[in-house]
Amino acid sequence: MEKALFGAGCFWGVEDFFRQVPGVIEAVSGYAGGTTENPTYKQVCNDETYHAEVVQVTFDPAKVSYRSLVELFFRMHNPTQKNRQGPDFGTQYRSVIFTYGEEQARVAAEEKAKVAASGKWKQPVVTQIEPAPTFWKAEDYHQRYFEKHGGHCHVSFAELQAEDAR
Repeated sequence: MEKALFGAGCFWGVEDFFRQVPGVIEAVSGYAGGTTENPTYKQVCNDETYHAEVVQVTFDPAKVSYRSLVELFFRMHNPTQKNRQGPDFGTQYRSVIFTYGEEQARVAAEEKAKVAASGKWKQPVVTQIEPAPTFWKAEDYHQRYFEKHGGHCHVSFAELQAEDAR
């Protein structure tokens, strides 16, 4: 099994999205990239820590490649919005890929360049690519949030599959 770490806005939607991807074993909401050890949701939302809301994805590379996960990451959110996604704004909602090792960093940079060159977006792609820092698991009430409470805030994996079928 391998791990990937993505921030693409509210972690509830990102977690829900990646849970639907075949080959993903686990998706866990949490925080990364900030200055405080073991941050709380309140601290992160009050912009006290500079952590991003992220999802740590555990996946089977025999079933889904890291490159495929990065491609999906860029399709599931707007990578040109700095420190926001939809109605959510603040540094915790930044677009970021935290990489585990040189190979992930290379793949993430290649995919970012492809997206930037694609012409899909009028604005520059602002996604940050950085080595993975410590991942702090979010409070239990954030885990599987949509599964427990319903709702959604990102495009679903099923919507992307339907788009691809057209």
